[in-house]
Amino acid sequence: MTTVTDVFEIDFGDPAPTVDRSHDDAHAQMQEIQINNRVALLQFLRTLVSPGSTHTAEDLVQETMLRAWRHLDMVPAEAESQRRWLFTVARRLAIDAYRKRQTRPVEVGLTGIDPLDAEGGAGDAVVAQLTLRHAVDQLSAVHRSVLHELYIKGRTLDEAAAELGVPVGTVKSRAFYAVKSVRDALITD
Repeated sequence: MTTVTDVFEIDFGDPAPTVDRSHDDAHAQMQEIQINNRVALLQFLRTLVSPGSTHTAEDLVQETMLRAWRHLDMVPAEAESQRRWLFTVARRLAIDAYRKRQTRPVEVGLTGIDPLDAEGGAGDAVVAQLTLRHAVDQLSAVHRSVLHELYIKGRTLDEAAAELGVPVGTVKSRAFYAVKSVRDALITD
């Protein structure tokens, strides 16, 4: 079982390049900061994040400790000042995390949702499909063939013209009138 102490045992590696301390001194100072403040920081951050977001609070503690490591020369040596500095960093990180979550759109899971279960969805879909099929059936064969080449097969105007053996202008004209006819049929029904 992982304890809070185990989670925050961070290997800080080499000190930041701007720190003029020996590796051992910096490592010892960071361990002392961590031992003296991590539990209090975790409790503080749990009150700031939404209930049940223990992982978020733990991530914020780790980010706070990482900031302390990067700016070890700025962390006060006196215990009370040190804790205030860490709590200020942690609070700002929590605010940033909250703002970041607020700017993202709400994620909605779509599992278990059947589009046909929507109110009137199945009936409306069937009626729309039948109306569209009826409107296309009312077109002449040449107009249907142009729509088939352009919208079903996904061909360009030039490709459709070559396939049908007619000029590009004829394809454009037939497509325009075919779509207009289908649109008019759908609007009146």
